[in-house]
Amino acid sequence: MLSSLKAWARNLKRDSYALYLASRDPRVPWYAKALAVAIAAYALSPIDLIPDFIPVIGYLDDLILLPLGIWLAISLIPPEVLAECRASASSALQRPTSRAGMIAIILLWIASAPALGWAVVACWPRQS
Repeated sequence: MLSSLKAWARNLKRDSYALYLASRDPRVPWYAKALAVAIAAYALSPIDLIPDFIPVIGYLDDLILLPLGIWLAISLIPPEVLAECRASASSALQRPTSRAGMIAIILLWIASAPALGWAVVACWPRQS
């Protein structure tokens, strides 16, 4: 059961990225693109149909509406375009990620924060 749930989540991630790729393809109808944008906007929006702070049912809209919306948008995309986008999404998601690179960027931001603070204080106009 857990392995099938992991596979479903992995496919949902791949299909979400494939939907993004398909929304940029000129062979996809405008209504499928509009639905893809609406789904992405809803997923990224801080406003939900059911607020997340409500126990248990707060995440129901995310667990039900988003996969249904992704399924609907995917069903509106031509099959040959969807196959190309899924292949591109699968290859993009299998690229190795660098934890060392992520840590280096985070450390760079942390190190630059005091320098930015010093620059703001040094350049701030002083009142006499």
